[in-house]
Amino acid sequence: HVQLVESGGGSVQTGGSLRLSCAFPGATYQRDRGYCLAWFRQAPGKEREGVAVIEGDGYTRYADSVKGRFTISRDNAKNTLYLQMNSLKPEDTAMYYCAADPSYGGRCPPHLIFGYWGQGTQVTVS
Repeated sequence: HVQLVESGGGSVQTGGSLRLSCAFPGATYQRDRGYCLAWFRQAPGKEREGVAVIEGDGYTRYADSVKGRFTISRDNAKNTLYLQMNSLKPEDTAMYYCAADPSYGGRCPPHLIFGYWGQGTQVTVS
């Protein structure tokens, strides 16, 4: 069983930065590389949307709304996923969730349904 624990959310002014972390201590180093990892967010009254994904080999994809401002990264040795968020805007305000799934051996196909989720961390930009 893989548990995901997010941290790093908070309140920040427009233009500021935050770094989110997601730890999954239940995974081993080798097993971690077999997970597709991702960040999602959900704002009040809106549907959940994908923010960024990172495959086991480090390949990344981003939503158009965050390209150039957010960076997803992973430290397989520490079993930790990160999301560096710069130039934050009020429209980035949301609950942010990390997600993981091993179904495709570390690949992140567009149709992937993630099996493991964190509890969420709130990001508020004003």
